Amino acid sequence: MTSTGITLTLRTLHDGERSLERALLAAAGRHRAEHEFHHGALDVARWSHEHCSRLADSGRGRGLGLPGPPGDPAPGVLTTLREKTAGALGRRPDIGLLLLRDLCELHLAATRNSLHWGMLAQAAQATRDEDLLTLASECHPRTLRQIRWTNTLLREHSPQLLSSV
Repeated sequence: MTSTGITLTLRTLHDGERSLERALLAAAGRHRAEHEFHHGALDVARWSHEHCSRLADSGRGRGLGLPGPPGDPAPGVLTTLREKTAGALGRRPDIGLLLLRDLCELHLAATRNSLHWGMLAQAAQATRDEDLLTLASECHPRTLRQIRWTNTLLREHSPQLLSSV
């Protein structure tokens, strides 16, 4: 992998982590009534936030202009509306299917990021880039935990939600 390949991987991974953080925060907002999911999503979104920040720092050292993580959205009319809707809808079956869909999408996004972390680690080893290897070695395990978290929730919720529709 050339340095162009490394910069492309950094850029792709950065975009993936930003996207995953936004998706986790949006899903947490949609599913406030599912407390386990809601709080778990907020927790694992922080990891993507940190990954994005670290990737932006690494990119700056390589001449890439990667933006930092997305800022925390200010509570506004849309946020308030989402919260009230989530509370009013509670555990309706169609909300359960939306939760499963969100979990599937989050799982796939985290898996994509995991693949890129693995490629970045391999490139870092091949080029003997200790900084990139440290970055991948410290961030990739948390991405793997995000995958396990979504997988566990899918296994727990699927039987009940799919059979009650």
